This record gives sequence, C-alpha cells and structure tokens, in this order.
Amino acid sequence: MILWALLSVLASAADKPNFVWLISEDNSKHFLKLFDDAGAATPNITSLAKHGIVFDRAFSNAPVCSVARTTLISGCYAPRIGAQHHRRSVMVPMPDGLRMFPAYLRDAGYYTTNRHKTDYNAMPGSGVWDETSNNAHWSNRTNDQPFFHKQSYANSHESSLHFPRKILESKKTLTDPNSIIIPPYHPDTPTFRYTYATYHDRIKDIDAIVGDVVEDLKQEGLLEDTFVFYFGDHGGVLPRGKGYAYESGLHVPLVVRVPENWQHLINLKPGTRNGAFVSFIDFGPTLLQLAGLEVPGSMDGQAFLGKGVNLSKRDHTFGYADRFDEKYDLVRTWRRDDFKYMRNYQPFNFDGLQNDYRYKMLAFAEWRELYKQGKLNATQSQFFEPRPAEALYDLAADPHETINLATDPKHQQVLTELRKSLTAHVKSMPDLSFHPESHFVDRGAANPVAFGKTNKASIEMLIDIADLSLLSFEKAQSKIAKALDSKDPWHRYWGYIVCASFGKEAATFAEQAKKAITDLEPLVRVRAAEFLGLASLGDPRPAIMSALKDSQSPVATNLILNTAVVLQDGKPGYSFTISKGDVNQSDRYIDARIAYLSGQEPPKRLRKKKAKAKK
Repeated sequence: MILWALLSVLASAADKPNFVWLISEDNSKHFLKLFDDAGAATPNITSLAKHGIVFDRAFSNAPVCSVARTTLISGCYAPRIGAQHHRRSVMVPMPDGLRMFPAYLRDAGYYTTNRHKTDYNAMPGSGVWDETSNNAHWSNRTNDQPFFHKQSYANSHESSLHFPRKILESKKTLTDPNSIIIPPYHPDTPTFRYTYATYHDRIKDIDAIVGDVVEDLKQEGLLEDTFVFYFGDHGGVLPRGKGYAYESGLHVPLVVRVPENWQHLINLKPGTRNGAFVSFIDFGPTLLQLAGLEVPGSMDGQAFLGKGVNLSKRDHTFGYADRFDEKYDLVRTWRRDDFKYMRNYQPFNFDGLQNDYRYKMLAFAEWRELYKQGKLNATQSQFFEPRPAEALYDLAADPHETINLATDPKHQQVLTELRKSLTAHVKSMPDLSFHPESHFVDRGAANPVAFGKTNKASIEMLIDIADLSLLSFEKAQSKIAKALDSKDPWHRYWGYIVCASFGKEAATFAEQAKKAITDLEPLVRVRAAEFLGLASLGDPRPAIMSALKDSQSPVATNLILNTAVVLQDGKPGYSFTISKGDVNQSDRYIDARIAYLSGQEPPKRLRKKKAKAKK
C-alpha cells in the first residue's frame, strides 16, 4: 500500500514542470542594462528574457541577506514572524502549521536541491531539501522526477568590493571606469568609478554563469520543461544599497524564462515585460501554483504566475529594514505605482551610521571622509545627516530618491493615502519591531506569531505613539506627555524616541527626561538620555554608562552601544570612552562597537568570522 502511494505521487509528479532559481547576491536591478541604462550588458540574462517575462517591478521585501531569504523561503513578512533582524540574535520557529515552501513541493514528488546557501532567520524544520550542499544538483533525482533547484552566486557579493587600495591603484577593470554613470547621491571620484566598474565586472561574471546553467539544461533536454528564474537576492551593493530601504536596496532584477512545454500555465506572452508588483513573499506561492499545489493560507504572498492568476491589481509593495549587524534602524516603506512612502521611525539614526562590515569598502570610507571635510553637496551629504520622519518620492521624476515631497502641498493627498496604507499594514501584521529586540527575544521568540496576536493591541498603541512624530509638536504634546507618564515602559520608551525626533522643540520634556535617566527599565533611560543629548539639553553619557552596567542582555547592550555611536558621530557630538569592563557581555557586535568607540581596529576574530560567514 505504501509503495503504491509512492508510485502514485511519482506518476503525477512526472506531469509537473521543473524549476530552477539562479540568484545573484547583493545586486539591485540598477546594475543590469536590461533594467537600467547605467547597468552592465548581460547577454545571457537578456536571452532568457526573449523566451520569458521581464518583471520591471520586482522587490525583495528586505534589503539584506538573511531577512530577504527568510521572507523568500517562508512566503511571510519577516516582521510578522520575528525574522526581521540581520544577523539574528535567535532562530525563530516557522509559524504554527506552516513549512518552508520547498517542503510542499517535495511532498508532491519533487526533488528539491539547494546549492548551498540557506542563511535563514527561521528554523527550517524537516523535509525541506533532498540535498543542500556545495554539490547539490538535480542530476541526483530519479528518472523523470520533477525538480526544484536553487543556487546562489557570491561572485557579486559585497565582499567582492572589499579590496585594498593597492588593488585599486594597480589592477585594471574590464569595464572602463569612465563609462560609469554615477548616481547623484554619490561623489564622482576615481574610487567610486573604480568600485562601480569592478562591480559591473562581477555582474558580467554572473551573466556567464547563468548562460552555463541554461546550456546544461539544454544539453540534458530539460530546458523546455523548466521554468528558470533569475533574480537578485536584494539590492546593493555600492553604498546606500544593501541594508537600506531605498530602491537601490529593494528593487531587484527578475527574469522568468517560460518553457515551451508549459506555456499553457501562464497567461502572459513570452518575450514581454510586465509592470505588475511582485515581492519575495510571492515567489514560493508562485511555484506552488505552477506545480498545481494549494498555497497555504498562512503565507502572506500570492502567486504571480499560474492558471487563474490576475496581475492587474498588483500595484504596491511593502519593504522593511531593521537591525543590520550592529547597526539599529526601523524603516518601513510602501510603494504604490511610482510613488514611494518611507517611514523613518527613528530619524536621528542617520543612514551613514558606523557599521563595521560596510566601512571595509574603500568607497564607503571615502564617502564619509569627504563628508567630514565638507566636500559634498547637499544631495551627497544626506546619507550622513538625520532623516525626516517620513518621506515621499516620485520615482518617475526622481528615481534616486533625493527629493522629499512630503511637505509639498501638491502631494498631500498621495502622502496621506500611502501613510494610511503603511500604518494599517504594520498594525495588521502586527509588526513585532515596535518592541525592542531584547524584549522580543525574552518574551516572544518561542512563538513570534502567537506573541504578536497576544500583544496586537499593545503594538498598535506603540505605533500610535511612534506616529506622534508626524504631527506638529503643538498637536502631539499632550499625547507625548501621556506616553511618558505611562506605567508601560515601552510607552515611555517610544515617547522619548518621539521627543528625540522633535529635538529642541520638545525641550518642555527635558526635566522629565532628566528624571527618567533613573528609570527602572535601562532602555527607557537610554532613550531619555538620547533625547537630551541630541537636543543639547543635557549630557547623555552618565545614563548610557549606567545602562550598560545594568544590562544583562547582549541584545540590549548592542542597542545601547548603537545609541552611543549615534550620540558620538551625530550632532552636537559626545566623545565616549567605553571598554570591555564597562559591559557585562561580549559578542562580535558588542566588540565591534567598543573597538569603534575606543578608536581601535575591530578584533581579528571578528573580522575572520565575518569573512567566513560572507553575510
């Protein structure tokens, strides 16, 4: 009976298409001429497009590896399932009753292989892959067994641009640096031109690999039975790309080659371009739909290919950026058509804040140095200065997101509409980032979705407090006062974040903040001190040092040290002298922060671990 059931599954599986995912690491759509005039020529990927569909509006929901890949493999928004921080402080379980999508393909008779990167923030569980290794390949399947093969290529990874200056000065690039089109937010220097040219070379390497894999499928007689997806795993990797919720961090290239034998499964004509919005949450459901399988209702995504799929109403995408290594942030984006709304919940956490791995790149380091020397124009300087609490960009007129229209009277209607859409979405998930990461690790990591459901009303209240920064101070003042007087520490926590967003305008709360630096919750003390320091209303350092002494969590300690770096490198600026004896824990991110604050190189063990991990 068991043998008969197995044979039945294999028989039905033989009538299913194959799938191959070819994923280039760390590149947005801007680096391929197929998508952007400033990109590199990619003849093999362009050839895929002649037999398939080019998706002009494809997005990674997150601009960094582990969060993007967890979104991709789960079909779920990472802030809803507690997987939004890179790198994870704890592995979270998949939502109850939900498996990573390849497991459903495997149950249906597919041979599933991964070569070999996983890099998830969620526990995979059993039955996801038949094989995951450096040698995983579809050739190990049984005869006529359909397969799903996923392969990542690190040739285009950020680390490929971590070259020393002697390389820049001695090794020529295949791409002419003078042919590069520099975006307006970057300084036009030999270093940036060389770095861009080097990356164009890496994209050409990716293109050659894609061509080789397609040729292998053709030689094995599999090509016209296989959907081939080429895409980037998120944006990047020049400064302001990877890790940042701009289009350069979220907007990825996506080409799907449609096999001749399975064209009847889609209602799009091969050789065309499509403007429907598709996101990483949708990729898993799409494969399940094409395989004729049911899409689990607990996935957030919807199929964008397959029988009965309607692309006409796909007009928006949601993006998120949280902690990136030791650098904390909380940014959410909502793009509809060509308008993009960006919500910076902690606007004083400027983009260019120290992040050890980022500043190994010569272009990153040079950009910051030029800013310090006052050699940048206003657009190029934005990266190193506090951001507005909200921004609105017209991508048709301003594709590089340098002109904020949020205060333009002509755009108030679209601003209000997108703001409402984003706010409703983060509340409905609910978004777990509104509790500090350390609190989530202690209270919610065992079952994030259940934690979110239990605390949904509380999280909605925290979002309402956070959104007080969108009002005039006059209108927000009484509600800020209520938050600061609350018995709930996270109300007080967000109340002081809002005060810091207003800066000196919130000086009326200075005396209350000075009393709050003895708050029972160390992270409230930190936010109160942060407000006082950024607004030049008091020295924040004693409260920061006290909170470090009292912190019993490495996650909380990292957040406190992030604030120390904001206070040191931001304006007005406070020098910190912090040693290992001032903290109760040690990990690679704490060590990196302490080394930076003390003006030292990061520990060698930190550099080696990061090099080995390759993000």
